[in-house]
Amino acid sequence: MKQPAVYIMASRRNGTLYTGVTADLLQRVWQHREGVLEGFTRRYGVKLLVWYEQHESMSGAIAREKAIKKWNRVWKLRLIEEQNPQWQDLWSEIVGDSAPAAGSPPSRG
Repeated sequence: MKQPAVYIMASRRNGTLYTGVTADLLQRVWQHREGVLEGFTRRYGVKLLVWYEQHESMSGAIAREKAIKKWNRVWKLRLIEEQNPQWQDLWSEIVGDSAPAAGSPPSRG
């Protein structure tokens, strides 16, 4: 899924949130889920993809990410619940039928 995207990860429903931007959503979410990157998401157990939005350009995605990061928490919760009221992990939605084996990075094919 190589296309610029903004995404929000959560530790659980109404839990710790992380907003990020990436050129490869599948790879980046896998990295968060597996804890291969040091930092905020690994430290706080933020592994659920609860919202994402694809963009035509990386500059557009970065601008959107910066805007969302300035929002207060209530606005972010509302954004998530408008598209994902059950706070389902959207990992299976972005992986589709090409789910990687546990511990294996997603294929770039």
